[in-house]
Amino acid sequence: MLPKFFNTAGPIKPEIHYNVDPLMRFNLEEMLSLIDQQKYFVLHAPRQTGKTSCMLALRDYLNAQGRYYAVYANVEAGQASRNNVERVVTGVIDQINDALSILIGEELSYQIREEADRNNKSVDSQLSGYLSRLSRALDRPLVLFIDEIDALVGDSLVSVLRQIRSGYDKRPEAFPQTVVLCGVRDVRDYRIVLSNQDIITGGSAFNIKAESLRLGNLSKEEIHELYMQHTAATGQEFDEACFPLIWEATEGQPWLVNALGYEVTRKMVENRDPSVRITPEMIYRAQENIIYRRDTHIDILIDKLREERVRNVIGPILANEDGEAEGLMREDDIQYVVDLGLIVRDKPLRIANGIYKEIIPRELTWARQQTLIQQSEWYMNPDNSINMEKLLIDFQRFFREHADFWIERFDYRESGPQLLLQAFLQRVVNGGGYIDREYGLGRGRTDLLIRKPLTNGYGGPIQYIVLELKIKRGDMEKTIQKGLEQTAEYMDHCPAGTEGHFILFNRDKGTPWDDKIWHRTEQYNGREIVVWGM
Repeated sequence: MLPKFFNTAGPIKPEIHYNVDPLMRFNLEEMLSLIDQQKYFVLHAPRQTGKTSCMLALRDYLNAQGRYYAVYANVEAGQASRNNVERVVTGVIDQINDALSILIGEELSYQIREEADRNNKSVDSQLSGYLSRLSRALDRPLVLFIDEIDALVGDSLVSVLRQIRSGYDKRPEAFPQTVVLCGVRDVRDYRIVLSNQDIITGGSAFNIKAESLRLGNLSKEEIHELYMQHTAATGQEFDEACFPLIWEATEGQPWLVNALGYEVTRKMVENRDPSVRITPEMIYRAQENIIYRRDTHIDILIDKLREERVRNVIGPILANEDGEAEGLMREDDIQYVVDLGLIVRDKPLRIANGIYKEIIPRELTWARQQTLIQQSEWYMNPDNSINMEKLLIDFQRFFREHADFWIERFDYRESGPQLLLQAFLQRVVNGGGYIDREYGLGRGRTDLLIRKPLTNGYGGPIQYIVLELKIKRGDMEKTIQKGLEQTAEYMDHCPAGTEGHFILFNRDKGTPWDDKIWHRTEQYNGREIVVWGM
């Protein structure tokens, strides 16, 4: 029998995957009540959060009960046909009919399809006519799950939504008792551009929706339960100190939770031996491997960063603008980025989890990193620690010569100085250390913590370096004093011996570079902090 493993691709299969019961991830009683009341509703969540697994589990649950025929259809293939309404509608019918044939047999499903095609020649009524004929032919009410509905676009999406809406008054005798639309976004938030460039909203095309349910992330308890399934199956133990790190890295995002588990138990060859105890350092390394490898889930998010609507929201967060910046953002843009799973609606808005917080600045500087000539060995001391004084002096020289040119080439110019330094640091740290980042609306600064292991194995000494990054706004000395306070406060949460550096970017165009570039050592509350002007 194949050993179970953490699932990072497609719906779960309980016989081979560790899993949290999909029926426990939403309010089953509420779902069943909506179905019993003949309601049409929406289930939405970011990509790879387990929507499909949940729908398949609910489908099987309903079919096992014997009160309904529950059918699941994925319509994502229709995206390629875009505004070719006939091809998309035919494809949707094919998907539903193929799934139905498993329940009622190919002969009956083929017969229903043939009769529907004969009686509905117009593309504008093909789907509604098929669903009507199908519902009348079945001896139990039909519950229909349509997955990836927001993969459809333009005229095709409007046609599908309106045809489903058109038979609503005939349910359940002559139309599905319940239709569940599933996608990344709530249907009400769709802005659909038709082929004639008219724009309509999803709410107007599908105004029969009773509820909009959002599938959430895994809880801390569910993450622990999931990982303990691996321990029960293999005997391999996780240090309890791993779990706060897993939560901070993922905040329960299901793909990330499973990807970390798979990486640390399967992909990291040295950990395939179940006698190896999983430690926090291994979790850090697994996280770094996932980020650096840019798996499909991460690639999808990376692609979204280039969209203007995403840039309008992520840009101020990266630039650490004050909390009032949220009031200047378009609500539609904020909701769009929330639905993608990139941010959460805390006050103020913030990036959704630690891994995304790492991915975003790294990806935005990826191309720049590849063109930097700096090598990590240039800045290593004999004990394998980083010589930060040498590194930051080199960065000052680089920033003076190249800042204006390079920052203009960033998609996110407002956070250009911080991103440029992070690109420089990442180039040096890659392969031999880790950078933790804290940034967001209302913070007024970017906090970086470099952790550099001084040996190749686990459990050895680690160099800790705190960097506080600020853009000069207002009085120089007041900004420095505030920066020293914040840097010292961050250092207080780190192990003894942590280095502290405060970097102040002066973007005043009238100030000569000779006055911008300097550094000095300050004492603050017993901490030695090096202050760098840029």
